Amino acid sequence: MQEQCYALLIDADNVSAKYIKPILTELSKYGIITYKRIYGDWTSTQHSSWKDELLTNSITPIQQFSYTQGKNSTDSAMIIDAMDILYTNDVDGFCIVSSDSDFTRLVSRLRESGKMVIGMGENKTPEPFRKACDKFTILENLMSEQNPGTSKSETTHDRRSKEKIEDAIIKMIIENQDINKPTGLGEVGSRLVSLYPDFDVRSYGYNMLSKFLEEFTRIQMVKHGNIVSVTLREDQDLKENIDSYVVQIVKKSGRSGVELSTLGNKMYEKYKDFKIRDYGYSQFNQYVKSLKHVKVEQEGTILKAVYKG
Repeated sequence: MQEQCYALLIDADNVSAKYIKPILTELSKYGIITYKRIYGDWTSTQHSSWKDELLTNSITPIQQFSYTQGKNSTDSAMIIDAMDILYTNDVDGFCIVSSDSDFTRLVSRLRESGKMVIGMGENKTPEPFRKACDKFTILENLMSEQNPGTSKSETTHDRRSKEKIEDAIIKMIIENQDINKPTGLGEVGSRLVSLYPDFDVRSYGYNMLSKFLEEFTRIQMVKHGNIVSVTLREDQDLKENIDSYVVQIVKKSGRSGVELSTLGNKMYEKYKDFKIRDYGYSQFNQYVKSLKHVKVEQEGTILKAVYKG
């Protein structure tokens, strides 16, 4: 598979030079950076810290004079360049680095043209710009990841409530259960980013989604081989009741056992809300095999559950 190409456009007026290495490291995870441009008035002493980083990281400075006091001409230069790059059609996506909401319409326009847009900015970045991106990354998270001892300022944007995240995951699981589909860990991650482009487990102190999900009480992860799925956490008392009920049916059937189809019908009649995937199994016979003292045997094309006390 061919690696994706990205154009990196940085607003020097709204982003500190201290973030450049984390920015480049993060973007390299998505693909090759073919354009690296930074916009600002380089005659101003305000950008002196950036000047040291430009040559080191092969970033092309684009001069934009501040013709009018209080007006940000850097925005216009970035927007014009972004559209020029878009029309060359030689990149798969853009990374817009700014904490300014003025680029919200630009991001929407790039996405309308089928380009992936990754936004990066500080915690103060307004919500409209964050939500316009396919993925938004908080720069403070990148700094704290690169320098674990770095303290991170928290704002209302820094952490979306964990309860809201858990509710969203539960909704995904229930939607998939209705169509008899398992919910994979990867799907959870991608759908959370679709819902909340600025969702990042690093905002909660984790570097892996699986570790973050272990915090929640209403969901659990189930591993089958190399596949990890996310399910509703089972009620242990209910699970024990169901297990006991199934074992008793099998035991009463004697040596001849009971057909799995019959066993399943009886169980679903008693426990109407029972869903096999809630217990980490894709098939009913797998669940039955997991029960103590029960063995699944095959007679021709018929599967039976037999008690082996």
